[in-house]
Amino acid sequence: MVRLGIGVAALLVALVPPARSEAPRVLLFTETAGFVHPSIADGIAMISELADEEGFLLDVTDASDGFFTPRALALYDTVVWLSTTLDVLDVAEQGAFEGFVQAGGGWVGIHAAADCEYEWPWYGGLLGNGAWFDSHPAIQEALLELEGAGEPGAGSFPASRPMTEEWYNFQANPRPAVTVVLTVDESTYDPGPGAMGPDHPIAWHHHWDGGRAFYTALGHRPETYADPDFRSQIRAAILWTAGALLFEDGFESGSTDGWSATVP
Repeated sequence: MVRLGIGVAALLVALVPPARSEAPRVLLFTETAGFVHPSIADGIAMISELADEEGFLLDVTDASDGFFTPRALALYDTVVWLSTTLDVLDVAEQGAFEGFVQAGGGWVGIHAAADCEYEWPWYGGLLGNGAWFDSHPAIQEALLELEGAGEPGAGSFPASRPMTEEWYNFQANPRPAVTVVLTVDESTYDPGPGAMGPDHPIAWHHHWDGGRAFYTALGHRPETYADPDFRSQIRAAILWTAGALLFEDGFESGSTDGWSATVP
């Protein structure tokens, strides 16, 4: 259920904080200080639909003001950074978000969330071993490979499948600090001068500084948000980082009634 709209959301939270509920509470954050992805609107629509389908509470904002304070963040179980770019939080807001994660809060980063907060070392750890965006070649089809079957964020991805996307090269390989869920096979496309080589993670998760973190580089194209596998990935990532759903038999399962189940 989407409770707040873009623009007025921060004011409403500041004046009338939403009541806490047993359902997971999710903040969708889309502020940009650099490139603005047209697909952000598609991401908001998709996650809003997931909220309606799964019964979690969703607030949406394109501005950090009023949301990235200890008091406001305490209302949420996880925060989704959807194609945020460059420096979107000031020092006080950074401290509040660090405290939120250290208290067990979750984070889901989508696509350009890796093109964000380059001067904040803690964020590099949250992202995974400083795996900030480095470069990307032209949008093209490549073969995605599922490495983490049954892992949080695997969703319904098969063992391998072709996909057309903007394939990020990263400043560092996140693997030493995370559990990799998806990789892209560089032999199936032209990765450009920033090629990462035979090990090219695209989606991963880890426990970080008291909380749960998930990142996927997918999400540049509007069409990606209509892809059933990607949709299931984001659904699973939100629920896992919010601590809301048990994973059994290699896939997310179990009843969401009462949201009483948790994952390690």
